[in-house]
Amino acid sequence: MPPIRVLQLSGTPYAMGCQHGKAYAQDIHQITVERVHLCSDETWTGHKLSVAEVRALAEACLEEHYQYAPELMQEVEGMAAATGLSMAELVIANGFTDFIDVIYAAGQRRSEPTRIANECTAVLVGGESALGGQAMLGQTWDMHATATPYVLIIEGRPAHAPDFLTFTITGCVGMIGMNEAGIAIGINNLAGADGQPGVTWPFVCRKVLMQTDIEEALACITQAKLAGGHNYLLLDREGRGYNIEAMSTATHVTALNGDILAHANQCLHEITQSVEREPVHNAVEDSATRVCRAQQFLQQRPVTPEQLMALTQDRSDGDFSVCSMATPPYYSESCGAVIMRPATHEFWGVWGLPLENAYQRFVI
Repeated sequence: MPPIRVLQLSGTPYAMGCQHGKAYAQDIHQITVERVHLCSDETWTGHKLSVAEVRALAEACLEEHYQYAPELMQEVEGMAAATGLSMAELVIANGFTDFIDVIYAAGQRRSEPTRIANECTAVLVGGESALGGQAMLGQTWDMHATATPYVLIIEGRPAHAPDFLTFTITGCVGMIGMNEAGIAIGINNLAGADGQPGVTWPFVCRKVLMQTDIEEALACITQAKLAGGHNYLLLDREGRGYNIEAMSTATHVTALNGDILAHANQCLHEITQSVEREPVHNAVEDSATRVCRAQQFLQQRPVTPEQLMALTQDRSDGDFSVCSMATPPYYSESCGAVIMRPATHEFWGVWGLPLENAYQRFVI
């Protein structure tokens, strides 16, 4: 891939949305149409729904988004004005994997889904284990390979919130990121059976990046009415961190203890496992293998940013490797990866397979 694209946004939320929409209108249309179509595919959701039925479920989520993050919905309004897409369509494009959980839980299913975005590997490295005592957060971002062309980094300078960097895709308000206050957030997907009309995960990530205190950032996750399941990782510049398995109706929080905390795509705690979907073929083994690989890979201390980068490039376990390559029948791949060190405000991002492409360094 070429160097990762950078989109600079500034001003009011509505202005930022307009800027985003005008810069990438064609890309936003393409990925939105694709994701709305996939929501009608029972191999993803277990339901065979019409586009009108999919949009109706998305409409039911809009009020929850407005109550949770009105500023971010103003940003989406600006994007809608610039692209001609509806608010419901853009919420689907933003929170696709959470919205899948909403559809899954709606009414009687025809079948169990056979597709899932299920290969992100994420790691928190505590200060006691990291070079210079400076804690880090690193992860791959894995999705269906058709998402890779839409990756970009947003450099945001909002009028009334901290500046931020976020690794995201065109049309999405934000995903993995860090702000100037040294608050960093990462994610990996979980498959919830308890989806509900609620807030989708990119809006949670961006609301976290509006905070200046990690406890306030944590509350953005634990107090939200969530649409679907995700695992969130938080870290601040003092090295305080949390891993949060957050399903729609159950949450488990683990504090970072200075060591290493790795997570993939299966719930590890009884309360969240109780509302998790039945895994697709080999998903449990895949997730467990990647967690073990991360723990083994980072045994050499102190852990450096270069070691985290090397972990994201790892292909030693074939189909269960941290760096995932698109293979049938799922065609999921590592569309990119991010390493963040809040203490130094450093952010490294790569577009496409980390094994084949170069990281770029940014400072927020």
